[in-house]
Amino acid sequence: MGAETDELEKRLMRGGPSVDYEVSVEIDATPDQVWRVLTDVERWPEWTPSVTRVERLDEGPFQVGTTTRIKQPKFPPAVWRVTELEPGQSFSWTASGPGVTTLAGHRIAPRSDGAEVTLSIRQTGPLAWLAGLITARLTKRYVRTEANGLKRRSEGEV
Repeated sequence: MGAETDELEKRLMRGGPSVDYEVSVEIDATPDQVWRVLTDVERWPEWTPSVTRVERLDEGPFQVGTTTRIKQPKFPPAVWRVTELEPGQSFSWTASGPGVTTLAGHRIAPRSDGAEVTLSIRQTGPLAWLAGLITARLTKRYVRTEANGLKRRSEGEV
């Protein structure tokens, strides 16, 4: 982890309790294939109904500092900023709202027959408990929906 991510996590932890969600899925595709799908964020609406619109707010390669506006059903648009990236393996990004900061992780691990992807959400801040209470079921459903959509797209079914 980089120094920027360590500092970010320290700030998030000072904000209050966290609410965490994580899901893993096995994918019959190479880690490189999965990485290409995962980091082509503007095309997410094509393979997951949990994302209706994506707009990159900068140009160039997907890298630390990249910002993206994402619209999901039943949530206001959020701007996500990539805070950590290990090419071909993982990236994390954050979005902040009143009283809550969300850290989303995307990790790809190679397997003998493809890849295992773990998607995670951590909400922290003084209102994280309330956001978790209100949105827990929907957030869990969206993370699972994204994992399943990523699987189908990476395996060439979408």
